[in-house]
Amino acid sequence: MAYVITQRCCNDASCVTECPVDCIRPTPDQPEFATTEMLYIDPDTCIDCGACVDACPVEAIFSEDDLTASLARFRDINAAYFQRHPLESNFDPIVTPARPPKELGTLRVAIVGAGPAACYAADELLRRCDVEVEMFDRLPTPWGLVRAGVAPDHPGTKTVSGLFESAFRRETLQYYLNVEVGTHITHEELLAHHHAVIYAVGASSDRRLGVPGEDLPGSHSATEFVAWYNGHPDFADRHFDLSAERAVIVGNGNVALDVARVLTVDPDELAKTDIADYALDALRASNIREVVVLGRRGPLQAAYTSPEFLALAHLKGVDIVVDEADLALDPASQALLDDPEVEPSLQLKYTLAEEFAAGHRDPANKRIVFRYLTSPTALHGTEHVESVEFAHNELVSENDQLVARATDRTETLETGLVLRSIGYKGEPIKDLPFDERRAVVPNEHGRVIGEDGVPLPGVYVSGWIKRGPRGVIGSNRIDSEETVELLLADFSTGKLDAPQADRAALKALLAQRQADLVDRAGWKAIDTAEKSAGKASGRPRVKFTTREDLLKAARG
Repeated sequence: MAYVITQRCCNDASCVTECPVDCIRPTPDQPEFATTEMLYIDPDTCIDCGACVDACPVEAIFSEDDLTASLARFRDINAAYFQRHPLESNFDPIVTPARPPKELGTLRVAIVGAGPAACYAADELLRRCDVEVEMFDRLPTPWGLVRAGVAPDHPGTKTVSGLFESAFRRETLQYYLNVEVGTHITHEELLAHHHAVIYAVGASSDRRLGVPGEDLPGSHSATEFVAWYNGHPDFADRHFDLSAERAVIVGNGNVALDVARVLTVDPDELAKTDIADYALDALRASNIREVVVLGRRGPLQAAYTSPEFLALAHLKGVDIVVDEADLALDPASQALLDDPEVEPSLQLKYTLAEEFAAGHRDPANKRIVFRYLTSPTALHGTEHVESVEFAHNELVSENDQLVARATDRTETLETGLVLRSIGYKGEPIKDLPFDERRAVVPNEHGRVIGEDGVPLPGVYVSGWIKRGPRGVIGSNRIDSEETVELLLADFSTGKLDAPQADRAALKALLAQRQADLVDRAGWKAIDTAEKSAGKASGRPRVKFTTREDLLKAARG
């Protein structure tokens, strides 16, 4: 018997170092780790000890004997990875990271943001040195996209917040929630109270289509829709027209699949989750029967991961529709698929598309329809979106890459709702340099670089604002470790200026600037109240979705 890693894997890699026989791949020091869909356990080497299960922060690892029908295929998925990448165990000793010299005293660090990148950075600092960490977020709640971005029907993924909650129980970390850097405190004031500041603010904006009609009512970003159904207080008052029978999602990454599921799954299933109550009411009244997912390139290049694509097969009352004609591949894609060295995850992605194309369809079911090689050219309507026009694409090779190029063949779909899901985008941070083209803060491995090409003393970045919007939750762990390693090296070599004021002075300053500051006790009160309300209705929590209600709960 062996253990198996399944769909909800967040690539945190905590399991890798815990495995006594070194049978989990890829490892953080392997190039493919940065882009892998998930981690894998070699069934021939696993000794069934369960160490990985205890280490996994999102409950993604199961004994093969305990796999449910919806997860059973992951037994073969894990094995297929090692058929392509035979295990080579070297058992290199784990090197204990160096700690700053004790004579330097207590390191003080401000972390701006409270999502996964911020939390992994804080956790690494707390483990590595004598440190005081202040964590700032403009929302009254922590956890960033874990709370406001992960789909409500993926509760296992949200359990990573428990890892952070446990690590942050010490008074060495203080919460300053409902505090906006740039409004309640400046960048210079943060530096005056700390040795260093780490910005881990993510990529809060989204990319636009740039086509006529994009700003018509009924056209929105998936970012808004996801924040709305997750109860983000900045989006709780949004309205999405669900009166038409068809919705169109532009883009086919994992976020697009999340949105497609939420629009089609039985609301009674969502009623068991932490979805916002107003969103659940709207979905119960929804007329949407079909969601069309438009992808710019072909089925091999689709941005969604194969585990998320596979999970669609197990939605109750929902047919997954792929047109067999869309599976015809261009020569370059066919050669890639025919290559004996093809990655198993890529082969699986195409195999699943073939299975969906050949699958039985029930006229009574709702539908998620995948259309490949399509790019919107215009949204039409008078006072509201009525249809989306798109061009059919062809893939051409340019500079050793397959690029989608529009043909003169077009098509129009009637729809009352268009959601673009074509990527997140970082926003400039006041008083920091910004790379407009890449939409990140310019940096070298986490050290922020000024316009003169020289690192700015004491200023660092981590997460999507550092590397761009790619990777899953756990990808931020390795990213944050890299940033913290450089910060500690700078502290150890005397490159960081000592704070001009202490922790008590910072607390007094912010008490004057923000009367509605939410500290550890305030967040605990919110968390307890939400969970108590959820327990009464058989849900993990019932979220407060306005700042007023959140602050009221924080005050007890």
